[in-house]
Amino acid sequence: MGKDKIIKEPLPDNFNSIAEAAEFWDSHSLSDYEEYQKDIDIEVELKKEKNYFAIEKDLSDIVDKVALSKGILPETLINLWLKEKIIEKQI
Repeated sequence: MGKDKIIKEPLPDNFNSIAEAAEFWDSHSLSDYEEYQKDIDIEVELKKEKNYFAIEKDLSDIVDKVALSKGILPETLINLWLKEKIIEKQI
């Protein structure tokens, strides 16, 4: 007995929205459409630099809990809070 061949849905020529494309790719595998893929050359220059600051352990624990409750990384939460405070002080 041979393996059953899985029939894949044809790749749409275009999508009417990002949401429609996301819905399609949420239920399909890119590996099933390799014939549409092509190699490309790109160059990426990352300029983001990280700076590290020490904070108190108790404060770090609170940041971790709040970030977890919001579903974001602690680093993201700290950056958001700092930006908010800086904007607040510039007004």
